[in-house]
Amino acid sequence: MTDQPKKEQLYELIRGNPFISQQELATQLGLSRSAVANYIATLVRERRILGRAYVLPDQRPILCIGASNLDRKLRTTARLALGTSNPATLEESFGGVARNIAENLARLGTPTALVTAVGGDASGRALLAHAEEAGIDTRGALRLDGASSGTYTAVLDQDGEMVLALADMALNERLDPAFLATRQQQRAGAALIVADLNLPSESIAALLEDAQRDGVPLVLVAVSEPKMGRLPRALPGLRLLILNEGELAARAGRALDGEDGLGAACRELQAQGVQDIIVTRGARGVLYTCATAPSGLARLDAPAARVVDVTGAGDAFAAAVCWSLYTSNNDGGELALACRRGLQLSSLTIGCAQTVFPALTPGHLDGPAPAIPYNDSNLD
Repeated sequence: MTDQPKKEQLYELIRGNPFISQQELATQLGLSRSAVANYIATLVRERRILGRAYVLPDQRPILCIGASNLDRKLRTTARLALGTSNPATLEESFGGVARNIAENLARLGTPTALVTAVGGDASGRALLAHAEEAGIDTRGALRLDGASSGTYTAVLDQDGEMVLALADMALNERLDPAFLATRQQQRAGAALIVADLNLPSESIAALLEDAQRDGVPLVLVAVSEPKMGRLPRALPGLRLLILNEGELAARAGRALDGEDGLGAACRELQAQGVQDIIVTRGARGVLYTCATAPSGLARLDAPAARVVDVTGAGDAFAAAVCWSLYTSNNDGGELALACRRGLQLSSLTIGCAQTVFPALTPGHLDGPAPAIPYNDSNLD
């Protein structure tokens, strides 16, 4: 039998400092280490804490798994001419799909953790230091001495539109199932997991299997058409898949034209186990699965935006969607609201020179934007 007052005192100490050690708890409460361990085991059984580091149910983070890298943006100062030298300016910043999503989430005030791989170089140290300063928990990151951190180089035209991108993401192959198994407790304690398809296909399969077993919602974010091959054929356990039209066509293995093609491809994915799908369409907004829409899809138009730099816009969209699902009251319209917020944050990101909108707060994601049922009469 436990001493209820002591247990409650211990619980309040943990609430005040989730990283407090058992020895510190024992000293402050005048208990033995074994007594403290027994109290903690009782609180875990009661689901009032979720194991080390004593994660409280109302503090469960969104866990982002995937790429972190150094972004290089080369912007031409005049119209781009292929096959010759172009005057350009160079900017460097921190990027990577999972990292960008994590920074957006942290700026929205969400408890956020990041499982990623970085090299033991200056870029890797800087990536993790910047993430920690933004409020992201990076203790689960894989640090690889002797390896170079990932890089992403984008060539933008004078209007800020991406013309070409080159990615060195080989380091993410080290985020394999064996490594993810060492972060099992961290994953089981998350409120939601969002992963990008820079992960090996075996790791994606392992995350899907764990989502079914642990009941932690899983969101997957596509990164390119070639990497759609990393998505397993069977997708039970997947709460949401975010991808663009080209990536959807790559998954379907055919060209997709009009409502019938897009709708059929989404229905195929749902038959394979995905609960919901969001198809991003750039300046034309998004489509998302909707059971009440005649075609099974609904549409939201993108708000007008002044394009400064499109880099990071898709990651901002995914982050706002995840934030909205995390804070949702499950009122039945959560996906429509999540898409509206995603478009709002994407618009803000497009309008600034940074990969992540620097002044972001939760207040930026308010305001109405009605959904339009998707059919041939409103097809762009």
